[in-house]
Amino acid sequence: MQIQDNVFIITGGASGLGAATARMITEAGGKVVLADVQVEAGEALAAELKGTFVKCDVTSEADGQAVVAAALALGTLRGLVNCAGVAPAVKTVGKDGPHPLEVFQRTVNINLVGTFNMARLAADAMGKTEAVDSGERGIIINTASVAAFDGQIGQAAYASSKAAVAGMTLPMARDLARSGVRVMTIAPGIFETPMLMGMPEEVRGALGNMVPFPQRLGRPAEYAHLARAIIENTMLNGETIRLDGAIRMQPK
Repeated sequence: MQIQDNVFIITGGASGLGAATARMITEAGGKVVLADVQVEAGEALAAELKGTFVKCDVTSEADGQAVVAAALALGTLRGLVNCAGVAPAVKTVGKDGPHPLEVFQRTVNINLVGTFNMARLAADAMGKTEAVDSGERGIIINTASVAAFDGQIGQAAYASSKAAVAGMTLPMARDLARSGVRVMTIAPGIFETPMLMGMPEEVRGALGNMVPFPQRLGRPAEYAHLARAIIENTMLNGETIRLDGAIRMQPK
């Protein structure tokens, strides 16, 4: 699978891991469609990268179809990288009572249903393209989290949604094998995302010190680097890769 001259959809592409992945794709000669709810940031990055921005709620079928249509208008769609997600911190039962059900449902809807929605639509489009010499037609990279395996206090909604993303990796890869579409998942540890970078420096430093090696926060470019390796290595399929510096999260 080559990046050059091919089209890739990046959900959550306006910032953080998604933005870094979009930069990597364009630097490698590919074309990007940024799908995000952050209009101003998304349009600015799309202009910088000479790509396309589509305002997209990943849980919406119509929005997902609009994103795929925009990608097909640019050329041959070969990939989808799902980075859109939310990470609430709410205990199952806290000082104010039980976990609000709507918060749990929204988290699962965006992180899991949204990921599946975009994957199914992109896979359908990629499956209709002409295969490369290896028989491959496309690649889907989903984003889980180490919380899928080491969920902390207050992460019941987030951890369960990300565990489900990891859990659907293999069956989805098996479903799409006959179409020549691979499916992989990256489970990042503690990364320099906009949410974390808004925390005080001492808090970020303490989080970085939890990582065995390298003893720092992960960088979005390192996520993008792994995404490129996955795209270009046809044998990588049906697996979740932890990208975490060997961290195993403590309860809190």
